[in-house]
Amino acid sequence: MSKASVGRSARKAARPPSQIASQPQNPPARSSRAARKPAPPAPETMPLDTPEAVDAAWRAYGRLPAESVSRQALRNRLIERYLDVVKFTAERLHKRLPSEVDVEDLMSAGLFGLMDAIDAFDPERGVKFETYCAQRIRGAIFDELRAMDWVPRLVRSRTAKMERVRKTIEMEEGHRPTDAEVARRLNVDPEEFAKISRDSRPVSVVSMHRKWNDADAGGEGREVDVLEDARQDRPIDRLHRGDVQQLLTKGLSRSERLILILYYYEEMTMKEIGLTLDLSESRVSQMHSSIIMRLKAQMKHRVKEL
Repeated sequence: MSKASVGRSARKAARPPSQIASQPQNPPARSSRAARKPAPPAPETMPLDTPEAVDAAWRAYGRLPAESVSRQALRNRLIERYLDVVKFTAERLHKRLPSEVDVEDLMSAGLFGLMDAIDAFDPERGVKFETYCAQRIRGAIFDELRAMDWVPRLVRSRTAKMERVRKTIEMEEGHRPTDAEVARRLNVDPEEFAKISRDSRPVSVVSMHRKWNDADAGGEGREVDVLEDARQDRPIDRLHRGDVQQLLTKGLSRSERLILILYYYEEMTMKEIGLTLDLSESRVSQMHSSIIMRLKAQMKHRVKEL
């Protein structure tokens, strides 16, 4: 073998494998599906059906900027998530309140408390949000009730204190306490106690559309449905007037009865009665005075009948 052939064989062996191959081999292309990783869900679309998902949503809510659209959307999701807590708290408090208070008003006030609780909640403290928000919701409802109450809080406080003292004395003594005993236990003078008692009975405001159950009729009614109409004449009053009229006119002549009926029931004047009966005004007045004196003498013996 010549020296030239030996040199070519040595240079060929020294070449890298990529240069020895006649055609370079391309690496296998990765599929686009394998290279694309699934993107995490947006905060406003995160599922809140498991405790882990709720914890993740709270962490994401704390990281988002305060004025971002994603934070507002996630906040709405959290409000929907805990709306049942507002409804439960409002209905529970409504059972202890008068029927004039609308449960929808309590839920509206509790919703503001829920929104404040979401903004102020810190999941790093290790407290469940249900426990935290329930107190904020109750506080918001109580604030709304105080705003609706037109009686000052001091009056309510003093009235409640007086009622507690009454119950305490009743349990200790076994009888209903008198005002003097309550005033002595409260350590107030009679004038101050009278003021407290007067303030504890304020005029109440009742809605005319308040509903109540009618057990006899088996239905539901409203205050406005049973409101008394003073313009209408009650049948019992009409019967009473008829009996009194019959008793008073008994034993009187026709003219005397007419004078009484026209003057007291028809409210006619003496002059009009005289024109009706073809008598002078003075004669009618004279007959009226005579009739009244006679009736007074008769009624003294019939007081028990009336």
